[in-house]
This record gives sequence, C-alpha cells and structure tokens, in this order.
Amino acid sequence: MTFHIGAKPGEIAETVLLPGDPYRAKWAAENFLEGTELVNEVRGMLGFTGHWKGNRVTIQGSGMGMPSLSIYVNELIRDYGAQTLVRIGSCGAMQESVAVRDVIIAMSATTVSTPSSTIFKELNFAPTASYDLLSAAVAAASRRDVGVHVGGIYSSDTFYDERPDLNEQMTRHGILGVEMEAGELYTLAARYGRRALAVLTVSDHLITGEALPADQRERSFGDMIEIALEAAFP
Repeated sequence: MTFHIGAKPGEIAETVLLPGDPYRAKWAAENFLEGTELVNEVRGMLGFTGHWKGNRVTIQGSGMGMPSLSIYVNELIRDYGAQTLVRIGSCGAMQESVAVRDVIIAMSATTVSTPSSTIFKELNFAPTASYDLLSAAVAAASRRDVGVHVGGIYSSDTFYDERPDLNEQMTRHGILGVEMEAGELYTLAARYGRRALAVLTVSDHLITGEALPADQRERSFGDMIEIALEAAFP
C-alpha cells in the first residue's frame, strides 16, 4: 500500500490504463476487461485489475491535472512496478481538421509548466511518447472506422484558461488538442525508463464550440480504449 493506492503487492498489473475520472475507470473495466477486481478505492480514486484477451491489465483513475496524475504514476512505477502506462481520456480539439469524436494519438506534449519543471531549471524538456506504443496505436487505429490524428498536443495546467493568445499560438503551430495530464506522464516515463502513451477522444472543439453531451462521452470512448489495449498488446 502507498499513501494513495491501497492495492496489495501483486494486485497491480505491469500495464496500466489511466483515465482521469475514477468512474470512467469503472466503466472501462466493466466493459473491456474480464475477471475484474477492485484493487483501489483510496479517496474514491478507483482502480481495477482484470484481463483483456488473456493479458493482465489495471485501469486506475488518475484525477484531473498533472499534479494529481504525477502522484499516481510515481506510486504505480516506484511501488508497484508498472512498466507500460497509457493515458485514456478526453481532450479539446485545436485544429479545424480535427472533429469531435475523433481520436488523437499524442506524439509529444507541449506544456507551460509541470510538477517536474523545477527539476529541469532552465531546460525546456520535450516530453514524447514511447515510439513502439505510438506505432502500435497508429496500426490499431488504422483498422477502425474512426477519425485518427497523430501529432503534438498541449498539456495545460489550467482548465478555465484565460489566455486566448496562447491558444492561438498552439493552433498556429499545429497542436492537435489540449488536455491536462500527458506532459507529466511522458516526463515520468522518461525518468524511470518506462513506456508511455496518450490516446485521447475529442470531446469538445475550441474553434467551433461543439461539445459532446456528458451522456454521450462514455459511449464515444470505446475506440480509444480498444486502440490503447491493442497498442499495449500488439
């Protein structure tokens, strides 16, 4: 057990999917895994371990934002031996060519700041996905009837952003979408020598203002989860 994860030794799989919402973790475990077992409910941040096509998988909620994700990923790696960590979550589109319900596979994650920023001091570290996971996810996505985009995303440390000028620069420089966690995930994976990827479903659009109603979001996330699983176990 750790401060934030109540699982016993051996209850966390080496492959972990990381939705931000603990109830999305529950939904994903119930719909995509077999033989699931609740392994964490500390502070209501649910985690489940089960099997997908014979492969052992944990789906653990990570909360909102990079500071929250950093806590769970540090503990998953250092205390439970997680080797492959894939963020599955929602994002906002920042390009007209990206549509709501499309999937973004994040090659890199631009940030203003992360919990790891103080380590790098004046260095602007460039967090990137693990190439083997990235290429496997692209291959898995090509077999599905869903719009897919591969490229850079922006991991923001604020949800209610009041910097339209910054968003304009992200769009100008080809950033596909914005979310709040992947930049720190990629940084921690690099630090500990682990594999990491973010596979994201577009739930809203910063340019058009279109957004998925809350009751449609989970139903639109199936492709993302299956791509993530197929990437982890190609």
